[in-house]
Amino acid sequence: MKKPNVIIILTDDQGYADLGCMGSDDLKTPNIDALAERGALFSSMYSASPVCSPSRAALLTGRYPGNAGVRAILAGHRKASGLTPKVPTLATALKKAGYVTGICGKWHLGLKEECRPNSNGFDEFSGFLAGCLDYYSHIFYYGMADGGSNPTHDLWENEDEVYSNGEYLTERITRKSVDFIDRHKDEPFFLYVAYNAPHYPMHAPEKYLERFPNLPWDRRIMAAMISAVDDGVGEISKKLRKLGLFDDTIIYFQSDNGPSRESRNWLDGNEDPYYGGTTGKFAGHKFSLFEGGIRVPALMCWGDKIKSETLDEPFVATDVFPTVLDACGVNADEYELDGKSILPSLLEGEKTPNDCIFWEMEDQTAVRRGRYKLVINGRLTEGETPRAPVFLSDLESDPGEKHNLADEMPELCKELTDLALKWREGIEQRWDSEFAKNYSTT
Repeated sequence: MKKPNVIIILTDDQGYADLGCMGSDDLKTPNIDALAERGALFSSMYSASPVCSPSRAALLTGRYPGNAGVRAILAGHRKASGLTPKVPTLATALKKAGYVTGICGKWHLGLKEECRPNSNGFDEFSGFLAGCLDYYSHIFYYGMADGGSNPTHDLWENEDEVYSNGEYLTERITRKSVDFIDRHKDEPFFLYVAYNAPHYPMHAPEKYLERFPNLPWDRRIMAAMISAVDDGVGEISKKLRKLGLFDDTIIYFQSDNGPSRESRNWLDGNEDPYYGGTTGKFAGHKFSLFEGGIRVPALMCWGDKIKSETLDEPFVATDVFPTVLDACGVNADEYELDGKSILPSLLEGEKTPNDCIFWEMEDQTAVRRGRYKLVINGRLTEGETPRAPVFLSDLESDPGEKHNLADEMPELCKELTDLALKWREGIEQRWDSEFAKNYSTT
């Protein structure tokens, strides 16, 4: 049996409702929507973290971020650790199974040599290591206003720094992805397409802005950046079809977390941090463990094997690793995973294998079990005070987490609180024993 190719497409800080197939009526994403029509659209897919680095670590390792050794945003300290070969990635597993593996785009999982893509299962790396770049100069500016990093050029082909000044980064990621597919069309491949759009800085060529002349400026720039990604997805799909590979390729699309409301989005000192992303009906944004920070747009298609449907049950990004191995006929037993294969849900209509899903972010902790979700010290955005010490919601009747049931359902509240804190304690203990010592920043 021919091994399927695997492509994971990840966007950056894209809101739940910022796709046509997720309900947007002002953005245009025909190519991503077409993939959703060919397969499963997830209405309750969760990232494993509300911020970039932990979310990516969880997706690539099938583990909760704390069990993967990446619990917070990696700020660019070259002495600090990140993802290491101690924790195998999906690329590691598929490479062992005979796949050629590549990443095009954003890494953000460490700068040390042992933390870079080529040390963590990827045969080829074309992209950048930091969390965000100027889209045209490919320079990392983050932190300068606060006395942080000096401007650093950050564009790489494996271990070699390269220069492509003026090339719009989203288009470069697409170009390199299509080239990877073309060069490896005769062998099974795994390609991780990690777009940094629509993460700040808010850059888009005029040709994309012209597609949305009547939108307010903040929404217009968001629409343009996502439209550039959608064009890229279209180019990838077109190449697969031209090579006769589309029906034999598993394509998974997801955003890494919810949309940002960081004040640096505009780089102009504007007091209004909003810049165009939307969570739809959900509360919270990036950094938050309320739904808007962690429930993300996601879909998976695989020829005619996955039927066209919307799946409403809760799944989490840690499930992608075991699901892909299951689909590729690779035994996952040798890997320590928190995620579970959802292939039976995709192919046979079985219920979600996730009894509980957990999250942690700084002092926030959360758990979802069935229809109920509990958030401890939950914040709507970074830096805000908690809404309540404990916030309990019934997501079926109150998906926007507007009404706190903690006082009305004290027994359930205590049960879920104890469950979440016990899980968090396990994460803390493992972190202290295995990973914390590697995070020196001096």
